[in-house]
Amino acid sequence: MREIKLNPIGIIYTPFKTPKGVPIQPLAAKGIKGRVEVYPEYADGLKDIDGFSHIILIYHLHLIKHSSLMVTPFLDNKEHGVFATRASGRPNQIGFSVVELEKVDGNILHVKDIDIVDGTPILDIKPCVPQFDFQEVTKIGWYENVIHKLSNTKDDGRFID
Repeated sequence: MREIKLNPIGIIYTPFKTPKGVPIQPLAAKGIKGRVEVYPEYADGLKDIDGFSHIILIYHLHLIKHSSLMVTPFLDNKEHGVFATRASGRPNQIGFSVVELEKVDGNILHVKDIDIVDGTPILDIKPCVPQFDFQEVTKIGWYENVIHKLSNTKDDGRFID
């Protein structure tokens, strides 16, 4: 198997000092503010990002201590295959969140609706373009029966213990 090396392009700062208690998706993090500090050597890559209302943050889930192909996700008490979940304990600790971009100050992006732990390394940033990123979704699998729990469910630390 081939190794892939990724270098962070910056750091994400949020009010969440540990994973425990973090909203589990941006929709459940409404109004929570944070910032993305892009390292100066990558700042030129932010040109024109201020023209987008939402951005996609791709980041390293650096605090995850274990992964499993079978997980019990936050919204359910049943085990599912990790690829049928949004659980953070994955073979490659890559996370993504769609957040609202409030303003750009040089190499600092001010965002809201953030569901990420403070100090998380950012790997990439992409503009969110609904015509590219969203299709009509007609099935959401096992989430259909538990999606109503989203706004009240927080990270309980199960993937870092």
